Amino acid sequence: MTDSHQNTGDLTIYAVDASSSLRLPYADGGIKAGFPSPAQDRINESIDLNSEIVSHPASTFYGRVTGDSMIEEGIDDGDILVIDRSLEPMSGDLAVCCIDGEFTVKRLKVERHRILLLPSNHRYQPIEVKEDDDFTVWGIVTHTIKKNRRRRQ
Repeated sequence: MTDSHQNTGDLTIYAVDASSSLRLPYADGGIKAGFPSPAQDRINESIDLNSEIVSHPASTFYGRVTGDSMIEEGIDDGDILVIDRSLEPMSGDLAVCCIDGEFTVKRLKVERHRILLLPSNHRYQPIEVKEDDDFTVWGIVTHTIKKNRRRRQ
């Protein structure tokens, strides 16, 4: 991530710098979630995460989540979203929306005569976009980056 960022609403948005490549070791045989195979303990490939998660560098941004409205979908406070602004929004997409000047990430539900922004936390109500709201779908979330190692207390 670069230092170029904007903070508003539930997200802090960062520009993507895809001009550099960082190849990281990669276990090309897959990583078993069940019983491990001793034959697959070698790492002999590498991947570039930019090329894996950024399809459209000029229109892709990162956003750091604040809040808990999407926790039932596995999106937690502090997670980083990869947001592609070049994708056409469709009903069912996980979308970063700007409503009345505030960013929010919600599941987009487009019905015949209305748009709903659906949280993934039973403590929150859907947001119905009204005709007089200043609303735009800012981008579509393509990936979520999260920390899995918990901090020690």
